Amino acid sequence: MWELVAEYVSFLLKIATLLVAVVLLVITVAAVKRSRDTDEQLQVQELNERQQDLQEALQEEWLEDKAIKQLHKERDKQAKAKAASQSTQPRVFVLDFKGDLDASQAPVLGREISLLLGVLRPEDEVVLRLESAGGYVHSYGHATAQLQRLRDKNIALTVCVDRVAASGGYMMACTAAKLLVAPFAVLGSIGVVAEVPNVHRLLKKHEVDYEVLTAGDYKRTLTVFGENTPEGKQKFLDDLEQTHQMFKSYVKRCRPQLDIEKVAKGEVWYGEQALDLQLVDALQTSEAYLLERQETARVFKVRLKKTLNLTEKIAGQTASVLEGRLLSWLPKLQATFFHR
Repeated sequence: MWELVAEYVSFLLKIATLLVAVVLLVITVAAVKRSRDTDEQLQVQELNERQQDLQEALQEEWLEDKAIKQLHKERDKQAKAKAASQSTQPRVFVLDFKGDLDASQAPVLGREISLLLGVLRPEDEVVLRLESAGGYVHSYGHATAQLQRLRDKNIALTVCVDRVAASGGYMMACTAAKLLVAPFAVLGSIGVVAEVPNVHRLLKKHEVDYEVLTAGDYKRTLTVFGENTPEGKQKFLDDLEQTHQMFKSYVKRCRPQLDIEKVAKGEVWYGEQALDLQLVDALQTSEAYLLERQETARVFKVRLKKTLNLTEKIAGQTASVLEGRLLSWLPKLQATFFHR
């Protein structure tokens, strides 16, 4: 009798476990679907308030309780006075772009700009903090086109470069109505480069044939494994030159004061040199400029951030840790190598 009851209870527990598993599976699938539908989160932070909060926290480290209370009262009064004028104050929206070879952040930048275009007023300004050494022509052409949308709408666009904006990065930067750079930021590299290895002679030496069959004279101008012809090389060079001319033409349209033939030889310059060549408008770091703008405008940092699942979060954190470790070890490895 008791054995029958035990078996029945065991059967019920198995059924209950199965039902729980099914419910969890349904919930997980729904959560994944929902996360795909809303895979980006809008983050907005008012830098004025953040700056004031941090300054007050710093002051409170040495002020007495009575002075702290007085400080809070004064801030409350200032906040009330500001609230009355906030609706008419100009606004500054801050975006960030850190470029890789593929300018992979360009689609996100485009969506951020689309959001801003729906709320921008004539007196508002967009500030882009840019860092990029360039990359693929088509990728940076896409990123530049996103910024051009602001220029086409007569929106005040300021680009700040603290470290580097070269090649495709400079093409993005020159779109700005105002281009501010740090004194030792790297600018320029208005040129086009392509590198293609060729192992045809090695294959031929080992009696390995590699056929490249095309329909169209210039379908494949240069190849890695096939035999490159003088005609193909010349066509490739012609394409590079045409791309360079398009690059120069765009820079000249954005900054007509430039002597484009002088600066478009692929060279790079530091900020102070770039100012003399009129590649930039002024020497100022992004931090200094935004602090200055906070005196007369409300400054908002805007970011569309992808919502990561647990696996992506772990992978991202692991990659960050490894990158940090590598950067900390690199000087030691270099020192060891050069002292041998």
